[in-house]
Amino acid sequence: MKELILLKCGEIALKGLNRNFFEDTLMKNCRRRLESLGKFKIYKAQSTIYVEPADERIDLDEAVERLDKVFGVAALCRAAIVKKDFEDIKEKAVVYLAPVLEDARTFKVEAKRSDKTFPMKSPEICMELGGVILDHFPHLKVDVHHPDVTVYVEIRDFAAYIHTDQHPGAGGIPIGTSGSAALLISGGIDSPVAGYMMSKRGLKLVAVHFVSPPYTSEHALEKVRTLCKKMAPWCGRMKFVVVPFTEIQEMIREKCPEEYFTIIMRRYMMKIAERIAKDCDCGALITGESVGQVASQTLSAIACTDVACQMPVLRPLIGMDKDEIVTISRKIDTFETSILPYEDCCTVFTPKHPKTKPKLSLVLKAEEAMDEEAVIHKAVEGIATEIIG
Repeated sequence: MKELILLKCGEIALKGLNRNFFEDTLMKNCRRRLESLGKFKIYKAQSTIYVEPADERIDLDEAVERLDKVFGVAALCRAAIVKKDFEDIKEKAVVYLAPVLEDARTFKVEAKRSDKTFPMKSPEICMELGGVILDHFPHLKVDVHHPDVTVYVEIRDFAAYIHTDQHPGAGGIPIGTSGSAALLISGGIDSPVAGYMMSKRGLKLVAVHFVSPPYTSEHALEKVRTLCKKMAPWCGRMKFVVVPFTEIQEMIREKCPEEYFTIIMRRYMMKIAERIAKDCDCGALITGESVGQVASQTLSAIACTDVACQMPVLRPLIGMDKDEIVTISRKIDTFETSILPYEDCCTVFTPKHPKTKPKLSLVLKAEEAMDEEAVIHKAVEGIATEIIG
């Protein structure tokens, strides 16, 4: 029996005159996620995206698993394609739904008749098909309030579709509809989650990672590369930018007061990331900061880092606690990689007593010993890039 996948668009339906742009971007993203599985016909109608395999041998279970992670999909389900003829609907429904109905105790039928030329109205479809199902599965009972299985019949423009309960998709809006942003990604738990959350709001990511060899190892870099690969099924294809940071950190240690090391390091990361972001046509920076989590994430410290760049800085985790962040990291499968014991450059030369309430005037005075433009230029010249996903 021929099947397809129905995707419900959710929030996209509220986009008014821009709706076509969001739907077209969603379909493009779906094609990209499925391209290695085979050919699919993907089209739209009535706030629904239809994903129809060109070859019945294509693994639809794998296709559903991939589409589960596409932002912009509010819900999805596999469905049988049948003729807009009630005799065909009855015949195919019994066969298609048998594996589910045989294990259920209660059911109900819901019908949606988008094609008003269909001769039967929705209540009539429900009643007649419910009777057919009871005849073939006498162990079942009807429960319109809390059924084990809900049988859906949708009479649409192209055909009729039969399916059971749809399940929630990734939600959000399609990646690419809100522009691009540069994610400052470390090897920790927070920054991959921050990237995931902003991708959910339609942002395409450029991942920027700072390395400090020999203080940080190749294993630490590979850990972050792995994190980006784990993010890719959710966040899509991304540019991964590796920035050499050793000389800058050594210079800060040599020329700046120790208690300001962390805040000055963060400020230079923001300045360099902003330069890279502009070169990559990004409109914002993203960080995994959460208020009060560490010394560099107090309100005073965040204020000092904010003025280091002119670009908006997005901090989706700012009000979350660690348990909430860990829950999401487990969902997107980055947690186990994030806790691998490889140091990143943020832990290099950590002062014993960092300033938790730094004053901007004193931070700027401490930075006077640095040749800012030369430092940033050299770091940007030394970057290495690759595409992940």
